[in-house]
Amino acid sequence: MWSLTESLVELLWDADGEIVSMTVRLLSFIFWDKAMLIPSPIALQLVEALLPLFDHDNSHVQLLSILLFQTLVSLPLEKEEKALKTHVRQSLLPLFFHCHDENQHVAQVSQETLLCVAEFLKRRDLQKLVKNKKLWKFTECLLADDRSRAAEHLRRALQYLDSPQQSLREEAIRFIGMAGQHLRGKKEELQLICEALEGMADDISVAVGSLAIQTLYVLQAVERARYSIFDSLHDQLHRAWRTRPRLSGLSWLHCWSSAES
Repeated sequence: MWSLTESLVELLWDADGEIVSMTVRLLSFIFWDKAMLIPSPIALQLVEALLPLFDHDNSHVQLLSILLFQTLVSLPLEKEEKALKTHVRQSLLPLFFHCHDENQHVAQVSQETLLCVAEFLKRRDLQKLVKNKKLWKFTECLLADDRSRAAEHLRRALQYLDSPQQSLREEAIRFIGMAGQHLRGKKEELQLICEALEGMADDISVAVGSLAIQTLYVLQAVERARYSIFDSLHDQLHRAWRTRPRLSGLSWLHCWSSAES
């Protein structure tokens, strides 16, 4: 049985949507028994293969893959639960986005699965937010928990800017704006954000374009605010010193600058 499962998992990477759909359905039957103990290697392979299917072009494949993922995190594990948690953690953001999917079946299943994942990861804070349907606080809590992952979450969120669904593009912009506030001072990531938001200004949806521009302005203002009043004054004094030939009565600036250096 497990040998067959490993072969089926490989088919999940197939380019043919029909083959992927049938494979997910068959795997769902195999994992129907929730008392089954899953070998860790197979669980890890399945998680890795199912994650990209959450964003599949075929909504039926999306639905089946999310449902199978939900079943997977509900089953007992043979061992190496810690290793599986590392992979399952990557599902948090995609599932959050698909809670806003325009397909109501996908949205509902995503929310149910997000709750299962939060429970699997022992994240009671996230569980509570999903149960109480306070999804607008979910990403804030996710980012606040581990700021070191902000750049990783950001890069995962950027792909949703290309979604054909307006609701997902809007949520991606909101998340990117929030992530940007956790990346203050990191020029490479902030440049990536600015370029992405500028590219969304001409979105087919006026609402999306307006949200992108507003988010960009907010992030730029937050980044400028990083500099303290002293830093600002320091910069002004140095600029005044550099332009001293055109100024009069500023000889004291030379003394200040020399003493500082």
